[in-house]
Amino acid sequence: MNFAKKLIKQFVKKQENWSIGIYVGTSLVDFVAPENIKNPVLTAQDVKDVPAEFVADPFMINENGIWYMFFEVMNADDHKGDIALATSINGFNWTYQQIVIDEYFHLSYPYVFKWNNEYYLIPESNEVNSIRLYKAVDFPTKWTFVKDLMSGDKYSDASVFYFEDYWWLLTSVKSSDVLYLYYANDLLETWIEHPKSPVIKGNKNIARPGGRVIVSDGKIVRYTQDDEHLYGNQVRAFEITNLTTRNYEEKQISKDSIIKGSGRGWNKIGMHNIDPHKIDENKWIACVDGYQTSWNFRSRKHNSL
Repeated sequence: MNFAKKLIKQFVKKQENWSIGIYVGTSLVDFVAPENIKNPVLTAQDVKDVPAEFVADPFMINENGIWYMFFEVMNADDHKGDIALATSINGFNWTYQQIVIDEYFHLSYPYVFKWNNEYYLIPESNEVNSIRLYKAVDFPTKWTFVKDLMSGDKYSDASVFYFEDYWWLLTSVKSSDVLYLYYANDLLETWIEHPKSPVIKGNKNIARPGGRVIVSDGKIVRYTQDDEHLYGNQVRAFEITNLTTRNYEEKQISKDSIIKGSGRGWNKIGMHNIDPHKIDENKWIACVDGYQTSWNFRSRKHNSL
């Protein structure tokens, strides 16, 4: 039996098929799939310029009535993540455009934001032990590397936000069980580790960031992916209730997950990223991701590795 299993593994592999969907909500902790569209809105089959295994980690921004979504494309040629772009005029129907950032190392989690009329993007780049900042030189398709915000560890899913005259940065590491907190006077200046950091230790349920940190009506909401037992299981929400350069306190907003695997279809197994945007009073739209699994025959390229 063991020989048979080994033989099967040589020719067949289990694959996580991540896709991207759109949810709507009445608050930052109440999101559902809308009835007027069919999720997922983006899959690997939509990617035209590279062979794609999956798409995941969506973040979006609205400028002049157009939605721009940035996300990871797992490139089947080199099995590394690239950052891609899709656009929409209503936030529900999306058109794939192209790969916009392609490095020799893996990229994911393209945390895009606007500051002082400039567009910035911080992708996960833990393969090179750094948190890298990119700036658009011709938004949305051309980006240039600015600097390493931090280096020296396998920082994962760095998430930045501006609050009370400081920039703040939350990041985990590959183990997903620790959450570090940093702050800076300016985005491009030196980042200082908070005296309470790490603010979470030894807890895969709530440590690793799972989407954009939202500052709305004086409240700070952070999303965290639950990676206990199963990577990308579900997303929880916490309100940061006390944030200064000396203090950090938070509370879980709801005991229930914000998004999770549905048990069937494109997000059957799990979900692990959400990026909400307010579009009206008590009305939010969010890009999310989810996955199901499949068994596929290995290519000769993969067999030789």
